Amino acid sequence: QVQMVESGGGLVQAGGSLRLSCKVSGLTFGYYAMGWFRQAPGKEREGVSCVSWSGTSTYYADSVKGRFTISRDNAKNTMYLQMDSLKSEDTAMYYCAAVAYWDSYRLCTTIPGTDFAYRGQGTQVTVSS
Repeated sequence: QVQMVESGGGLVQAGGSLRLSCKVSGLTFGYYAMGWFRQAPGKEREGVSCVSWSGTSTYYADSVKGRFTISRDNAKNTMYLQMDSLKSEDTAMYYCAAVAYWDSYRLCTTIPGTDFAYRGQGTQVTVSS
């Protein structure tokens, strides 16, 4: 049984930082491209940042470039998202997803209505201005 559990969300003031984690079990983590997605009420899902299964390529949405950093630790079956200089518009539910062997661009630009076979339940990030 595949489990993907996000943690690290919370309430932070604008300009602050958070570090999200996505702990994965039940699949061969190193075979999967991993990504962070977010969805705010009334808005479409956005691919925030993704990393390829090999870890050699990363993708960032324009809205987070220079502020967020994605990483993965295959030994710990965990992916991270370091979020700095947070803005109120970053407020959303953040969740992680996994797709085998995809590259980062393909994963993050998946059509918003597409469901992922493997995804977590999400962690809420709220940035107060």
